[in-house]
Amino acid sequence: MRSIISALALLALISGASAQTTGPIKIGILNDQSGIYSDLAGPGSVIAARLAVEDAGGNVLGRPVEVVIGDHQGKPDIGAALARRWYDVEGVSAIFDVPVSSIALAVQEIARQKNQIAIFSSASASDILGKSCYPTTFQWTFNTLSAARSTASAVIEQGAGSWYFVAADYAFGRAMVRDATDVINQKGGKVLGAVWHPLGTSDFASYILQAQSSGANVIAFVSGGSDFVNALKQANEFGVASGGQKIVSMQTFISDIHAIGLSIAQNLTLTAAFYHDLDDQTRVWSNRFASLSGGKMPTMAQAGVYSGVLHYLKGVAKAGTTDGPAVAAAMRSLPVDDMMTHGARIRDDGWVMRDLYLFRVKTPSQSKAPWDYYQLLGKIDAEQAAPPRLPDCK
Repeated sequence: MRSIISALALLALISGASAQTTGPIKIGILNDQSGIYSDLAGPGSVIAARLAVEDAGGNVLGRPVEVVIGDHQGKPDIGAALARRWYDVEGVSAIFDVPVSSIALAVQEIARQKNQIAIFSSASASDILGKSCYPTTFQWTFNTLSAARSTASAVIEQGAGSWYFVAADYAFGRAMVRDATDVINQKGGKVLGAVWHPLGTSDFASYILQAQSSGANVIAFVSGGSDFVNALKQANEFGVASGGQKIVSMQTFISDIHAIGLSIAQNLTLTAAFYHDLDDQTRVWSNRFASLSGGKMPTMAQAGVYSGVLHYLKGVAKAGTTDGPAVAAAMRSLPVDDMMTHGARIRDDGWVMRDLYLFRVKTPSQSKAPWDYYQLLGKIDAEQAAPPRLPDCK
């Protein structure tokens, strides 16, 4: 009996290995498909992934590439369960996107346990590159440290010295306020305080009043998706900008500006890794995306999914396998080159050395076409924009 069981177990292992080397290469898009982050990632990230698969030829190593979709519903336990099932049962070899940093950190731990690839294009907590870093995981598009260094530095140079934060009370918000505070202090500014709101807040009145009463030069909002949209609309109702305080967003997506409208968002300063109208390459790709998304232009998170999937498939092709460590090594050996990234290298901690861009939101009279929302103020080169290496990444 024992020998039969052993033989069956061996046969199952052989069959599983055969399926993993001959069946489709499965990549998972794990995000919020219908909640507060669905506009900045959601179905648009799936479109971006499929465009990357198309541009890779649809097949790698003679195997078709299949895009699997999962909705984590903004909950770490659901996200972690999906990631574990994908890696263990469904043969997914890489997971992408993963907005909400607390979910990304949970997925990163599972990727570490399974020695599998995870590429985060929507999660920005710097801990992904710090104590949670691992050779098979990557932070692809933006990061709280890079945003803090670029946005906070630019605003302080404009003469705004005192800050107050209205921030989301989860991993992303805590990391962003921590990292921005360090930068502000280094630049000679001062943080007067912070107030924390739960995910999915609809009424920001008390938080905005606390920020106004602080007397800070800058009220910085640290949230995303519909939380940020609601916060900025209510800040306008309370006359924050007209009262002389500068509004800054530490992380803004073009989907947010579209939802808010230029009449409210005008003159907002922001940093982004991508803009659809940045150059000819971004325009061509963004028009392809828009033709599949009902006219919506891609966010930087969605563009990051495209870039990450395309580079992953290049890594698989070079490695000749979907084995996580082998693919990760191949990815680091290749420059990241696509419509939004030009010859970037990947650091050993998983950060993509990309340029960032400083924008100002246009006024309604300056906008000449749908989605014509940003005025480019300057480019922040990759070395200057990159988050510093964190000592707790071993």
